[in-house]
Amino acid sequence: MSLRTILTQGDPALEKVCRPVEQFDQKLHDLLDDMKETLIDSNGVGLAAPQIGILRRVVVVMDSEDNMVELVNPEMIASDGEQTGLEGCLSVPGKYGVVTRPATATVRAQDRNGNFFEVSGEGIVARCFCHELEHLDGHLFVEHTQRLYTVEELEAMEDEEA
Repeated sequence: MSLRTILTQGDPALEKVCRPVEQFDQKLHDLLDDMKETLIDSNGVGLAAPQIGILRRVVVVMDSEDNMVELVNPEMIASDGEQTGLEGCLSVPGKYGVVTRPATATVRAQDRNGNFFEVSGEGIVARCFCHELEHLDGHLFVEHTQRLYTVEELEAMEDEEA
């Protein structure tokens, strides 16, 4: 396993539509392992393959029990409700925006061996599913927010509310 470099906003790879995974082999297993290690190292909750320059439909997400969920060729099959909150991205470091997402989301995907499964999440997990799947189609969360905030601006707003 090895850490991968996370690409940042402006890199053309983040604007491309990813291709489906067709080979469920050691190369895919190594990619998933590297993505998990990179995600843990960066203290994130989700990572999509294009964020490390790999244009394949692969995502890893932390679930509500801090287990890593591997999603290969994921597709959103159901969502419900609405939640609005702050969102950030490892590819847009130090910036956050208010984004509205579904309150619950269900994804159908394949595991590292090609077996199909479904997984559902709510709250932050649903938000993460939506956010990461958008990366696979070349989109960033900044497209959904009217304004980006820095950590300092968020802290100042919290101080005003206190």
